[in-house]
Amino acid sequence: MSDNGKVSGGWHGFFWAACAFNFVIGTLGMVNPEATTDSRIIGLLVFCFGILYLLCARDPLRYAPALWAGIIGKFGVVALLGPGAFGEGGDRLLAGILVFDALFALGFLIFVVKHRGTAQG
Repeated sequence: MSDNGKVSGGWHGFFWAACAFNFVIGTLGMVNPEATTDSRIIGLLVFCFGILYLLCARDPLRYAPALWAGIIGKFGVVALLGPGAFGEGGDRLLAGILVFDALFALGFLIFVVKHRGTAQG
C-alpha cells in the first residue's frame, strides 16, 4: 500500500466494509429470480462499485478522488429512492439498505475532505 501509514487502519476497515456491502447487495440483486433485467443491471453496477471500494481499501489515498463517484451515487440513490422507502407503506429492507448507503456516502465524503491535501490525483 502506498499510503505509507498516513491513513489509519480504521479507514481501511471502513472501505472493506463498503466493498463487502456492495458485493453482497449487488450479488443478491443479480441472482434474485424475481428481478427484472433492469434490477439485475442495477445489481451489477452496485457490485462494480464494490470493486472501487476494494481498491480504496487497499490504497485509500491513491483512489480517494474516485470516491466522488460513490459519494454522488450513494447520496443520489438515497435521494431518489428514500421518499418511497421511508414513506407510508415503504419497503423496510430498501430503507435499511439506504441507511447504509447514506452512512457510507457520508464516510466517503469525510475521508475525501480530510485527506484532500494528501490524496493522489
